[in-house]
Amino acid sequence: AKVQKSGYLSKAMFKKAYERKLLEIKQRIVRNNSVWDKLVFNKIQEQFGGRVRFAITGSAPISPQVLEFCRVTLGAYVMEGYGQTESTAMATATWPGDYAGGHCGGPAVCSLIKLADVPDMGYFAADKKGEIMIKGPHVTKGYYKDPEKTSELFDEDGFLHTGDIGQILPNGSLRIIDRKKNLLKLAQGEYVAPEKIENVYAHSSYVQQVYVDGDSLERFLIAVVVPEQRPLKEWYKQKFGKEAELEEICQSSEVNELVLKDLQKIGKENKLNSMEQVQAIHLEPEPFSIQNGLLTPTLKSKRPQLRQKFKPIMAEIYKNSQ
Repeated sequence: AKVQKSGYLSKAMFKKAYERKLLEIKQRIVRNNSVWDKLVFNKIQEQFGGRVRFAITGSAPISPQVLEFCRVTLGAYVMEGYGQTESTAMATATWPGDYAGGHCGGPAVCSLIKLADVPDMGYFAADKKGEIMIKGPHVTKGYYKDPEKTSELFDEDGFLHTGDIGQILPNGSLRIIDRKKNLLKLAQGEYVAPEKIENVYAHSSYVQQVYVDGDSLERFLIAVVVPEQRPLKEWYKQKFGKEAELEEICQSSEVNELVLKDLQKIGKENKLNSMEQVQAIHLEPEPFSIQNGLLTPTLKSKRPQLRQKFKPIMAEIYKNSQ
């Protein structure tokens, strides 16, 4: 942003420096002491302490453009990894000096990786696409005192089900391309993936947590939204000229309409089709948590428990829509 606001000469200098450093990276030269570092990138490097030699990114995919920018400006090895809590974090990682983006490398030394067919989603291991399965000494033995969940976690060969869909690239590296979904079938016969929709709606500034569900006898989806307090309280005060607690705000039909329209706007921007867009929401003041049994210890949604808790509310919404 600062570069865009600067003058012509500064922009030209940054562009030239970026091109030269990128050329070095593609030749597997990684350094932070070039003339371009001293003239252009030193201020960026100083913001990170000036001594970064190695960094790794994980948890969520990083765009190739952002990854390239970090490698160029930091003058350090920036690697991307993939894994999850059940595999003690990293299961794959890119190689130091690998300048390509859009993948998360090959298996770590301790990992065995295979793909499993997911026929419902059209992914087959024979096509080098499928659910990512992990095995190795770093993989958990199971969930503490929960044999039922543990049995669901592994296949017959002891490989961990990750729930992520991956693709093996020609060079042997892994790319994450999708998420194994809990599919819902609506009355029209269309299948929708609520987790995909939740990930889109989570970008709303009004959303702290969101749960999307539907009924196979109904024609539309409903979202349960735990709202972000600050923006809604500010909007409410500006709209009604008074302050209110979140519980009262969640009862407001105007607030409900505001949040619903924002979700639909974000859904449209992210190319959700009409079947994927929620048509009604319930604003819930109490966050989903481990303590109230709605999140797992790794902070993932417990969909059966969420469905059970909000089933009466959703039934009432469907009833009132008729």
